[in-house]
Amino acid sequence: MFGIRVLICGAANGVGEAIARTCVRHDARVCAIDTTSTDVDVRFNNVAGVSGMAMSMDEPQAEIDAAVAKLGGIDALILCSELQPKRPIGDAPTQAEQTRLLLSRVKSYYDAALPVLQKSPAGRFVTIGMLRSAFSRDGQILRENTEHSLATLIRQLAAGSGDLGVTVNFVQPGAIMTPESRAVFKADKSLRDYCIQHSAAKRLGEALDVARAVLFLASDDAAFVSGTGIYVDGGRAS
Repeated sequence: MFGIRVLICGAANGVGEAIARTCVRHDARVCAIDTTSTDVDVRFNNVAGVSGMAMSMDEPQAEIDAAVAKLGGIDALILCSELQPKRPIGDAPTQAEQTRLLLSRVKSYYDAALPVLQKSPAGRFVTIGMLRSAFSRDGQILRENTEHSLATLIRQLAAGSGDLGVTVNFVQPGAIMTPESRAVFKADKSLRDYCIQHSAAKRLGEALDVARAVLFLASDDAAFVSGTGIYVDGGRAS
């Protein structure tokens, strides 16, 4: 990655933290942003190359402006969903609001970031889908609809930015052990077991597994990859 400037939104822990630490190991300069209720402003104090910033996380333009002021520009924006409900959601129609929130959040960050990313010689926009732990055992339809909706949106955004030199992709995690999902699985061991049984790998994943996929999409190796996604779920058992 050699010195590229990366903004990670939702970087205080779990997948976002793993992405930040992985990027700096590959010589990136990182601005790690999360809410004021987290310790993101001190979490990376001893990590060279990462600047932690606590912000409201509901004003994408302000976050991007802060990162540009810190880094001098942005080459890649990594958006972590931050939509882990306290209790896993099911297929009830009222639960679909989570899907709408995810899509709205992605679109708002994309709109704010595009003018900055197109100034980069290789702009990258990567969003992380919702973790498997966000959905209950009976939330399979909603989960599939959410993933499909995200994939459709990413294709649309990529089509609109391709001639600007900006790629747009997503990473869809499966059952990944983060602080949030660990709490969910501790409270509902049957959901944890269900996720393991329905993974071809027959295990849970780690945040680093997702970070490595993001690293590829943010790198020069993915210069001709846009409008698509990488599923980091260990494979799905039939």
